[in-house]
Amino acid sequence: MPEKYDFLVIGSGGAGLSFALRVARFGSVAIITKKDSAESNTNYAQGGLASVIAGQDRFEDHINDTIIAGAGLCDPAIVEMVVRDGPSVVRELLAWGARFSTKNGQLDLGREGGHSHNRIVHAADRTGKEIEQTLLAAIARHPDIHVFEHHFALELITEHHLGRKITRSNGDIYCYGAYIFDTRSDKVEAVLAKATLIATGGVGEVYLHSTNPSIATGDGIAMAYRAKARVANMEFMQFHPTTLNIPEANSFLISEAVRGKGGILRDRNGHAFMADYDDRGELAPRDIVARSIDDHLKKSGDDTVYLDVTHIDSNVLSESFPHIMATCRSYGVDITKEWIPVVPAAHYLCGGVLTDREGRTSIHGLFCAGEAACTGLHGANRLASNSLLEAMVFSKRAAEKSVAYIRDRDWVTGVPEWDDSGTFNAEEAILIHHNKQELQQVMWNYVGIVRSDLRLARAFRRTHLLFEETEEFYQRTRVSVALCELRNLIANAYIIIRSAMSRKESRGLHYTTDHPGQKEEARRDTII
Repeated sequence: MPEKYDFLVIGSGGAGLSFALRVARFGSVAIITKKDSAESNTNYAQGGLASVIAGQDRFEDHINDTIIAGAGLCDPAIVEMVVRDGPSVVRELLAWGARFSTKNGQLDLGREGGHSHNRIVHAADRTGKEIEQTLLAAIARHPDIHVFEHHFALELITEHHLGRKITRSNGDIYCYGAYIFDTRSDKVEAVLAKATLIATGGVGEVYLHSTNPSIATGDGIAMAYRAKARVANMEFMQFHPTTLNIPEANSFLISEAVRGKGGILRDRNGHAFMADYDDRGELAPRDIVARSIDDHLKKSGDDTVYLDVTHIDSNVLSESFPHIMATCRSYGVDITKEWIPVVPAAHYLCGGVLTDREGRTSIHGLFCAGEAACTGLHGANRLASNSLLEAMVFSKRAAEKSVAYIRDRDWVTGVPEWDDSGTFNAEEAILIHHNKQELQQVMWNYVGIVRSDLRLARAFRRTHLLFEETEEFYQRTRVSVALCELRNLIANAYIIIRSAMSRKESRGLHYTTDHPGQKEEARRDTII
C-alpha cells in the first residue's frame, strides 16, 4: 500500500519548510529531500530578505525598484502584494526564532544593488542559513511533520498513471502525489497526497559555473513540465556578477552586500571600470554588472576582475561579512589587504513553473513556491534579496489555499506500482558524467550572459542529441539519482534554449547580439 499524507512537500528550502509549518495544523505532512534536509539554495543565500521596515523607506519605493529591475515584465499587482506582505513575513520569522543582525536594538538594514533604500534584513552574511536552521528547528519540534532525507522525487502522479490520456491544453489535470526513490533502500514507492508543493529550487547546475549547490538540478520544474504544467520565462537566468575566481572555491558567492558596503570593481590595472558602463556604478542591477564584467573581460583578454574592499574598515568587514572573510582567507586572500578575484556565475532563475497569486499551478492540487516558481514578481530580472521574500510570501499563500483545497478530498485509488521491468543496473556511470559535463559546457558557451541566434541554434542541436542518448539509457536502466538529475537538467536546458530562441529582443537577463534593445510587441511572458 502506498504511503498517504495530506500534504506532500518536495524540497527542504525556505519555501518548503515554511509551507510545512503552516499546513501541519491541518493534516499530516511529508517533506521529501534528496540530500540532508539543510542542503538547499536557501542555506547558501548570503545577502538577506528585502522588506520595508524603517526610516524613510516606503512600500511604493520597494515596488518601484522591483519593477525597474524587472525590465517591464513584472506583474505590478503581484509586486505590490509581495512587498506589502514583507513586514509580516519578517515578524513571522522572528517569532519562529530567527536571529537577524541588529544595531542599537533595531534590525540592521543593509542595501544592495537596485535598491533605493536600506531595507535588507540579514544575519551578517549568512541569512539563508539562519532562516533554514530556524525553520528546521521548528520542524523538528512538530509531531505531524515527517522529513524523509535521501529520497528523490521521480515523477508527479497524474491521470497519466491511471491510464487516462491528458494534454497540456485540456486544463483538467490533477496531481495525486509522486513516485519517490529511496536511495538508501534502492526502492521506488508511490506517496499519495491530497495537495503537493514543489519547492525544489533552481537550475544552476545546468551551467558550468554556478553559485548553487550541486542539488540545484531543476527537478521540480522538469517533473512539472513532464506532467504538462505550464512553465514560463525560463530564458531569464541571473548571473551573479561576483563569485570567487579561484578554481578550488567552486564559484563561492561574494554577496551583493559587499558592493553595497562600498566595494569597488577594478581591472588588473586598478581602473574602476563600472563607471564606464552605468552611472550607478557598482550599485547597478546585477544583469548590468554581470554584462559589464563579461564585456570588460572580453575586451581586455583577462580572465578575472577584482573586488576591492581594502578601503573599508577591517572591523566593519569582519562584523558584516565574517563568512566571506574567512572563506577568502582559506584560499589565501586577505580581503582587508588584497583585492578579491571575481567573475560572474549562474545564480538565480527568474522563470519556473507558472503560478497564480496563491501559488497554484495549472495542475489541480499542485502548488509551487520559491525559485522553482514563476510568480510574476521578478519579471526579466530579480532585484537583489527579493527571492527569500518571494519564497516566504508565496509559501504562506499556497499553504492557505492548499488547506482549503484538501477539504472533502480523499486520496486517489488505483495508482500502479513503479514499473522497472526489463531494466538493468547500469555500470556506465562515465556516460552520465560526460553527458552532464557536455551539457554544462554547451549551456555556458552558447546560452550564457551574452547570446546570439547562432549560439542558441548550436545549443539546441547539441542538447537534442544529449536528450536522445540519455533517454535511451534511462528507458533500459534502473533509476539512479545521477541519471534522473541528468534527465532533469536536459529538460530544463531545452526549455531555457527554446524560450531564449523565441524572444527576439534583449530584455533584462536575456541579452542577444542579434536583437539588441527592447521591443514593445515582445513585452510578454514566454510560456511553454
